[in-house]
Order: sequence, then C-alpha cells, then structure tokens
Amino acid sequence: MVDIPMRSSAPVTRQTVLSINERKVEGAKTTRTITSINHTSSQAVSNASTPVSKPLPPLVHMVQKGQKTPLENSGKLTSIKACLGWNVKNPACDVDVSAFLLGSSGKVIGDSWFVFYGQTESPDHSTVFHADGGADREIISVDFTRLDPSVARIVFVLTINEAFEKNLNFGMLEDAYIRIMDPAGTELVSFKMDEYYTNVISMMIGELYLHNGAWKFNAIGNGVAKDLAGLCSLYGVQVI
Repeated sequence: MVDIPMRSSAPVTRQTVLSINERKVEGAKTTRTITSINHTSSQAVSNASTPVSKPLPPLVHMVQKGQKTPLENSGKLTSIKACLGWNVKNPACDVDVSAFLLGSSGKVIGDSWFVFYGQTESPDHSTVFHADGGADREIISVDFTRLDPSVARIVFVLTINEAFEKNLNFGMLEDAYIRIMDPAGTELVSFKMDEYYTNVISMMIGELYLHNGAWKFNAIGNGVAKDLAGLCSLYGVQVI
C-alpha cells in the first residue's frame, strides 16, 4: 500500500503522490509519500522566467493517434528505450514521465510496479527511469529479459506537477512526443501529439503491450483530469 498525500484543494481522505518531490527518497516508495518529491522540480520551474525549449529530435517512423504497430518484425526484442519530450508555453508547467507496469487485468501487478523519478526502478530491475535524456527530456528503459512475465502492458504517462494548485493543463504544452528506440539506437516507432486538452493534466501518450507473445506499440494520446495519485488509483495502486 502506498501513502500518497493529495495536493489538491478539494476535500480528500488520502495524500498525493506528488509530495514525494520535496526530497530524493531512497529505497522502495511503497511506504513513502510521492508528493514530497515534486517540490524540488516545481521550485526550479517557478524560479525560471521563461520555459527552456528543446528542439524535436528526428521522428522517423511516425504513427497516428490510435494506431497500433508491431515492434518485433525483424526478431525478438531484448530491450527498448521509451524516449519522451515536450515543450511548455507556460513556464509554471513542470512535466514528468511515469510508467505503469500492468497485468492482463489492466491493473499494476503490485503496489510498487510503477516507475518515475521518485521511484526510478521496477522491483524486477527491468524498467528504469532516466532523468537526463540527451536529445529527449526523459527516458524509461525496459529490459524484456528481466521483465516479470506477469507484465502484459506498460503505459507511459506525462503528468503536470501541482496542476490542481496552479490551474495548469495540457493546453499549455506543445511538441509532446514519444519514440521507441531499439538497443542499437534505431527508432522503431514514434508518435507526436497534435491534440492538447485544457481539461487534462495527465496524458497517456503511448503504451507497449503483448499481443500473441510479441510486443506492440499503441499511440494512445488520451488524458485524464487526474494527478499522479489519481493515476495510481486508476491503475490499481492501493493508496491511503
């Protein structure tokens, strides 16, 4: 069970995941507050007078929203990197990447089976968060040789920190994309968003999923008005 303090002004009975950003937390986050980690990054953003733009890397094999693409046409994949990027039109927008490792039920296979910069590695050491993405903002790598066989789907989400408090939304973002790279650094598929909803603060930008024993990519591009704590509840992480 995860203790997640809510950072919303609405009445709640649980705490939010976003509080984990006040400090770097060592060890498993299943007994830590995730909200505390968000303070550091949002503080840095609030001190910046203008957003730092980043040029888009080449997106070679682009797909459209809703399109599903095989990743293993030329043989079995051992690993991938999910590379994500975006730019902001409002400097208050502090965006983070998270990945939820789901079973066939569509829920996480355990409370600690989600990865972000406050919990940088999955319990099986297969899925790892990387803050410095080089040409990209953030990267999540997946080693399929280590991945728990119960995992059937990995959803990649962009979330705006403290969006409820600061009245932020995805209409304040642009250039959001995900590209899936093979071990040699070759792009397998990419998806660039072209719809930015003002009623959304978290965006499921894409996912990997197993189909007949092979991994495929789904360009989702749909969001929800939920913060990271809300996403945890959505995907079955027990919160208090």
